[in-house]
Amino acid sequence: MIAGIPISAVSGVAVDRPTPEPMQASVTGLTKGLPGSALTPYLKQKLAWHDCDEGDDTVCATVRAPLDYADPQGRAVTLALRKLPATRTPRLGSLFINPGGPGASGRDFVDRFDRSGLEQYDIVGWDPRGSGGSTPISCLSDTEVDTYQNLDASPDDQAERDALIAANYTFGQSCWKRNGDLLSHIGTVDTVQDLDLLRALVGDSKLNYVGYSYGTRIGATYAELFGSKVGHLVLDAAVDITDNSEVIQAQGFDLALGNFATWCAQERCALGSTKQEVLSAITGLLDRLDTHPLPVGTRQLTQTQATMGVAMGLYGGEASWSPLATIIARAINSEGAGLLAAADQLNGRGEDGHYDPLVFAFPAIDCLDTKEEGVLEADRLWTEAQTKAPIFGKYLGPSYQCPLWPVRPSVYLQLPLTGRSAAPLVVIGGTGDNATPYQQAVDMADQLTSAVLVTYEGEGHGSYGKSECVNELVVSYLTKNKVPADGTRCQ
Repeated sequence: MIAGIPISAVSGVAVDRPTPEPMQASVTGLTKGLPGSALTPYLKQKLAWHDCDEGDDTVCATVRAPLDYADPQGRAVTLALRKLPATRTPRLGSLFINPGGPGASGRDFVDRFDRSGLEQYDIVGWDPRGSGGSTPISCLSDTEVDTYQNLDASPDDQAERDALIAANYTFGQSCWKRNGDLLSHIGTVDTVQDLDLLRALVGDSKLNYVGYSYGTRIGATYAELFGSKVGHLVLDAAVDITDNSEVIQAQGFDLALGNFATWCAQERCALGSTKQEVLSAITGLLDRLDTHPLPVGTRQLTQTQATMGVAMGLYGGEASWSPLATIIARAINSEGAGLLAAADQLNGRGEDGHYDPLVFAFPAIDCLDTKEEGVLEADRLWTEAQTKAPIFGKYLGPSYQCPLWPVRPSVYLQLPLTGRSAAPLVVIGGTGDNATPYQQAVDMADQLTSAVLVTYEGEGHGSYGKSECVNELVVSYLTKNKVPADGTRCQ
C-alpha cells in the first residue's frame, strides 16, 4: 500500500490497474448514436466541407463514428477533419496523414506536411478520437498539469517514488471521472476503424496514407484489419509492433544525444572539447537541478523539465543542434528560460499556460494499447533501462502511468500485425532517430509481409521531408505506384 494505493507484491498483466465505478461522463462531442442498422447510417453521412478558421485554402468538416463499433446503435464520437484540396489533375484521391503522438492533431499537421510533388492528392488530416476536436479527453486543470510535470520523474528515495505513484494514480482517476467509458474506446483499433470509415466517406476505394511515429502503428494495424483496402501506405519513423523488441526509446535518445555531443565537440561549442566533456556537462546540469531548480520568472526549471527540454532539441536533427547547445549552455550559466521553453513545446504547454489536449490523449491511448505488468515491473524496467541507456534511461524515470491507469488494456493487444493481404507498403527508419530507434523500423518491415524498408542515414525524428532521396522515393511511390527496392538507403 502506497499513499493508500494498493500495489501488488507480484508482477502480472495490469495487476495494479484500479477498477473504478462505472460512469457515463458528459464529454464534448460524445452524442447519441445515429439511428439505423449497423454501420449503414454512418456510411450514409455526407461530408459538409466548409472554410476553416485558418484563413487559407483548407476546408473542414465533422462526422460521427460509433463510440463502440461492436454496438453501433450506442453512443457516437465526433471526428474533426481538415483538407487541403488537390491543385493538379488528374486527381489521385485523398492522402490521409497522421503525425503520431499518440493523439497529435492531424488537422494541425496539414500545415506542416510537405506536399511537394503530391498536388494531385487532397491532403486530409483528422484528429483521432480522444484528441483535438474529435471528442477530446480532458483530465486536469492547467495548474494541476504544471504540478504534475514538475514532479521528479526519476525518484531518488521512497518519498519521491511514493509522490510519483500517487500523482499518476490521481491523474488516472481524474481522467476516469471526466471521461468514463470513453477511455475504453480510444485505442488504435478504434482509430483504424474510424480511418476506414473516413476513407469510405471521401469516396476512395483504397486508402492512401502517410503516418509518422505512432502513426505507423495506425498504418500497420490498418494493413492487418483492412488489407484488401490498402492503396499506398508510408510508415515513417516506425514504432515497435513486435511486443518482444529489446530496443527501448531511451536508447534512441541516448544515441542522438551522443551524436549531438560529438558534433558539439567538433564545432568547439561551449559545452566541451570532447564528446564525453559535452555529455558530462549535460548530466552535471541535470544532477544539479535535481536539488537546486533554476527560477524562471514565476516558474522553475527542474531536472525533469530540463530533461524534456534536451529531448525536444533532438527531434529536429542537426538543424536543431546549434540552438540546443546554446540553451543548455545558458542553463549551465543559470539562465533556464530557453530550456524550459523547449520542455513546454514537447509537453504541449502554450505561452499562455494552456496545455494541448495531447497531454491527456497520449496516456489515454497509450495505456489502452499497453500490456504492462504493474508498478514493480515498471521499477524493474527502469533499472534495466539505465543499463541500456545510461542518460535518458535514468532521467526519464519509471513509467507508472499505465500501471495505474483506470481502464483495462485493449482486448486487441493479441492481434498479430502482419498485413498479409495488403498491397506493397513502405517502412522508413532513420539511423539517428531519437524517439523511434532504427531497429524498430527494421523489425516492422520484417513483420509486415508486403513491406519494403527504406533507411535514412541521418538524424532527427522522421525522414520524409528531411532527405531529397527519401522525398523522391515517397512521391514516386504515391503518385506512380513505384515501390522502392527493399533495403534502399538514403542520406
